[in-house]
Amino acid sequence: MSFDPRPVLLEGRHVRLEPLTLAHAPGLFAAAVPAVFRYLIIAPFAAVADAEKYVADALAAQAAGSEVAYATVRRTDNQVVGSTRFIDIRRPHRGLEIGWTWLTPTAQRTAINTEAKYLMLRHAFEEWGALRVQLKTDANNAQSRAAIERLGAKFEGILRKQMLRPHDGYERDTAMFSLIREEWSAAKAGLEAKLDR
Repeated sequence: MSFDPRPVLLEGRHVRLEPLTLAHAPGLFAAAVPAVFRYLIIAPFAAVADAEKYVADALAAQAAGSEVAYATVRRTDNQVVGSTRFIDIRRPHRGLEIGWTWLTPTAQRTAINTEAKYLMLRHAFEEWGALRVQLKTDANNAQSRAAIERLGAKFEGILRKQMLRPHDGYERDTAMFSLIREEWSAAKAGLEAKLDR
């Protein structure tokens, strides 16, 4: 099995992860209220053009083979509620990261995030044959860290001053987590139980 992640529609009961296109930019702009950007390393969108640049940058990385980008769509009303990506794709090592994940506040702490991560993890491990999937977040983002741990990911430590946010100079410490192939079966069962509840 070759490890070559490519865009593919991922659909569950609560969420649809659509391969990102410029047509998603207006929905992303509407979903990206200022609170969303508190822990992101990009500036808040001031106009649809900013969302279009966000999409264009993601698609350029995707064309280069380093990312696979998605719009996160709530199935109940077909609204774009955020975005997520596979990033840091390391083909020779069968590894990648789930990152650039953000959701509009009304979609946070719902089944949408859990199911989106479940779909991505299942696809990475079962369809692509990943050995390792990593996730990281701002070390100060307690909500995100707890959500990652609820996936079954293992905390690996803090990468000190790992990112510098260009628009305001914020120096970010990053909390790193991972799941490996041998842990996926137990994590999958836990996520399916959560989704069934």
